[in-house]
Amino acid sequence: VLGHFPTASKGLAPSPTTAVHYLATKCVDTDKHHQSTKWFMPWGPNQCDKIRDFDEAMAKKIEANNIVFAVHIPLPNKEMSPWFQFMLVILQFDIAFKMYNQIEDGALATINVGLAYRDDTLSEWTEMAHSIEQRKLSCNFTTTKTYENEGRYYECDLLPFMELGNVAHKYYLLNIRLPVSERKKINMGIGEIKDIRLVGIHQNGGFTKVWFAMKTFLTPSILIIMVWYWRRITLMTRPPVLLEKVIFALGLCMTFINIPVEWFSVGFNWTWMLLFGDIRQGIFYAMLLSFWIIFCGEHLMDQMERNHFSNYWKQVGPIVFGSFCLFIFDMCERGVQLKNPFYSIWASDVGTELAMAFIIVAGICACLYFLFLCFMVFQVFRNISGKRSSLPAMSKARRLHYEGLIFRFKFLMLVTLTCAAMTVIFFIISQVNEGHWHWGDYTVQVNSAFFTGIYGMWNLYVFAIMFLYAPSHKRYGDEQSSGDAGASGEDIQLTTTITHVDGPTEIYKMTGKEAQE
Repeated sequence: VLGHFPTASKGLAPSPTTAVHYLATKCVDTDKHHQSTKWFMPWGPNQCDKIRDFDEAMAKKIEANNIVFAVHIPLPNKEMSPWFQFMLVILQFDIAFKMYNQIEDGALATINVGLAYRDDTLSEWTEMAHSIEQRKLSCNFTTTKTYENEGRYYECDLLPFMELGNVAHKYYLLNIRLPVSERKKINMGIGEIKDIRLVGIHQNGGFTKVWFAMKTFLTPSILIIMVWYWRRITLMTRPPVLLEKVIFALGLCMTFINIPVEWFSVGFNWTWMLLFGDIRQGIFYAMLLSFWIIFCGEHLMDQMERNHFSNYWKQVGPIVFGSFCLFIFDMCERGVQLKNPFYSIWASDVGTELAMAFIIVAGICACLYFLFLCFMVFQVFRNISGKRSSLPAMSKARRLHYEGLIFRFKFLMLVTLTCAAMTVIFFIISQVNEGHWHWGDYTVQVNSAFFTGIYGMWNLYVFAIMFLYAPSHKRYGDEQSSGDAGASGEDIQLTTTITHVDGPTEIYKMTGKEAQE
């Protein structure tokens, strides 16, 4: 998922998201029956009856229940576009301190909100969603609570308000009511609300076009190398080994995440695209993390007979379980938002604690995974160093060939570690930014170069792995067998790439046959 946060990056690449600030207009609902079908426009030809502040409302004897906070998205003389992909709205109350009307501990604001849309300035508004939501106020008054400080504002945390999975219409209208009922204890003890401010965050159209173009270009390149790779495997007389199957599965997952189905979201009103994108990325994460474990395990060169998926269930099992938990967590929020865009798991205390715990645990698990991967790579390097002791006994041609293979393999392992480190950092940053308004003043600014760079890195890595690990049909030792008569034919059958014709791990296991060497 794209990071839902405003960025301050400048340069050639457009920043992924834009934040727009809105101040709600206070409209007066003169209708006694409060018709839900009536929409209040803050400006334009059919604008509502407005008041400047609540003092004016008291002077005109207008009740709080008759005041509607209206926000039109976007700002005047602008239009929303399907290229914006999603819209996240964050809410902030401006609450003034009054000695007789202070914010109580654990105060809940009850919000009656409606969302409508239209595609031209003349047509009627069509209701899109309506809900009654509760948001817990978390406000601090930084100075002493005395009569002299009345009128100063509380410092209140930002509140999650709404999330739309696509932006299919040109104009949106939010009508917000704060119903008051002393008998039902609704909106009591929430202080003196002066204004409602909203921040609308959406993806930049320019970034979306760059992103779509990148996916459209990368899809055929990975697809072609994948077809070529599988063709090379099917030409072999032996069945494919585990590592070759896992590399092919990684190519499939990369293709799945590459396919630019987002093009359809520009023409169709598909609200589920955000959720679908999360699922695709989750499958790729699970496959990539599992691949690295198996990739290192297959090169450990211990005496254990590997080449079976069952040997890795202890390592791959937790990865699959973690991915399933991420899917359930995502369905609890984005899944519900398909029906009610105002729902947020962060709105309740239990939900907030669960979400925060989930983000922290996910970050810790990602770090532990990386440390475990480093340990596996260290073991591989240590084993290779042990095997190198038999190299001096070989002829010069064979020794140079093996040294070249070992150098290339070590380089590939270091590239793998670098790729894993960048992926873990990207995963943690994206998780932190999912709940960025709950981290106080701390936000991570990520520009589009980092985001597209990580995506490009994944594609390049998968491409390189499939290219290097495609089985070769050349017999390296055939040309040099006369000058290397002491070596067994089986040991010389090497590819010009990293893999051996009889399986990737054989390339280093053969140096264990010192007698034959």
